Formats: sequence, structure tokens, C-alpha cells
Amino acid sequence: MNRETFNRFVALIYEKSGITLNDNKEALVSSRIAKRMRKLGIANHRDYLRYVLDDTSGEEIVNMLDVISTNVTHFFRESQHFDFVQEKMDLWLRNGDRRFTFWSAGCSSGEEPYTMAMVLREVTKGSNVDLRILATDISTRILARSKDGVYDAKKAESIPRPLRDRYFDREGSGEAAVYSVKETLRSLVTFKRLNLSVVPFPMKGPMDFIFCRNVMIYFDNRVRVNLLGEFHRLLKPGGYLCVGHAESLTGMLGGFKAIRPSVYVKT
Repeated sequence: MNRETFNRFVALIYEKSGITLNDNKEALVSSRIAKRMRKLGIANHRDYLRYVLDDTSGEEIVNMLDVISTNVTHFFRESQHFDFVQEKMDLWLRNGDRRFTFWSAGCSSGEEPYTMAMVLREVTKGSNVDLRILATDISTRILARSKDGVYDAKKAESIPRPLRDRYFDREGSGEAAVYSVKETLRSLVTFKRLNLSVVPFPMKGPMDFIFCRNVMIYFDNRVRVNLLGEFHRLLKPGGYLCVGHAESLTGMLGGFKAIRPSVYVKT
């Protein structure tokens, strides 16, 4: 891929997704776009760029962003966030709260929202509550996997055995086993496609928790500030935002107060 074509792809990807790609990402962009080129029988990067731009339906833009997006996650990732959810839910339940809305923003292949669902099912046992989890991602391909809710044995290793037995159906044995999410978790989660770089969002608050972890590292400060503004709008007063431990939001968190590493409360 020549430099001019790479720069045009970078500009298009930023415009349509907010994802920022540096000059050292040329090999990554080339290899991921090649997946679409092979499927379409297009041999030249410039021809594929023209194909994307000429597609008035907008479908190929979505397909291109699907292959560009990075999706790395696992069950109970950064588990202290889920410990914090349990702690706050215990308090809210004791205070008589019974309606709760959570959002997994950048849900990838579903491990994060299904982990939320397990934690919430456990902490609200015996309580009459209204629980809702919204899970969004820009990738239609990864959302389809999330909705399927089927995970191989390696993926399921990080789920504590009692929870895995309670909330998943197993088929097969050993390394060939697959685990399917049971309806008791599926019923809590609604999956939707959402581009986090396009504000305002169509949802209404108030939300109790928003998880947006290891997502904003792909955005520049302009997109981050707009995104944080929407999180602030959608959270209830005293609601919480959890971000990835590697993410620095210094100077961009008006209306939020840090209460522990990578956890912020709406003030």
C-alpha cells in the first residue's frame, strides 16, 4: 500500500469511527483490509478504497470497520471493577433501589456484559429487581458472536467453576468443549451497534454504571472529550464510570471525580 492510499484510509477510518491510526500502523491496516479485498476479489488497495467510497449503501464502510476493529477481552477482566459493582449493588439494594441500568460500551465478543450479568444475578438473588444491560460495539461481526453467546473451553477458563456451571450449558468435553450462555443471562443483555465517535447517542439515562474499558486508547482527545460528555449526561448523579487501567483521562474529566484507580463517580 502506498503512503497516499494509506493516509486516505486513515482519514476515512477516523471520520467514520473516531479510531486514530499512527504512521506505524500501515502493516496492520494493510493486513486487515486484505481480508475484505480477498473476499471481494480486489487485488489493489487503491481499487478497494474506491470501492468503499463508491458504495452508496454504506455497507462496505461497516465491513471495513469490522476488520479494522480490535477485539481483545476475557471474562472477569480487571476483576476489581466487578468487585466494586457488587459492593455498590449491595448498598443500593439495602437502600431500597430496585431498577438498575448498566452499559458495556465497546463490548467486543460479549465477555464483559455477560460477566456483568453473572455478578448482578448473584448479588440480586431473592430480590425483585429490574435489571438491564446495554452492550454496544461498532463491529457487526463481533456483535453477532456476542449474541450467539458460545465460547470455547479456553475462553471459559476464567469463569469461576460454580458460575460456569450455573449460567452456561456445556457441550462436549475437554478442550473440545463449548459453553453456551443460558437464558437467565441472555435475558438481561441487549446488544446494539453503536459508533462511539458520533454524538449525541440515541439512549436515555439515567444509568448506574458505564464500562468503557480499553476503548478510548484508540481515540484522540477530541473524541474522548465528546464521549465523556455523553457518559456524564447518561449517568445518574452518583453513577459510576469504569475505564481501563492503562487509560489516562487527565484533564478531560469535568463532572467526574476519581474514587479509586480507573473508577470515576459523576458529581
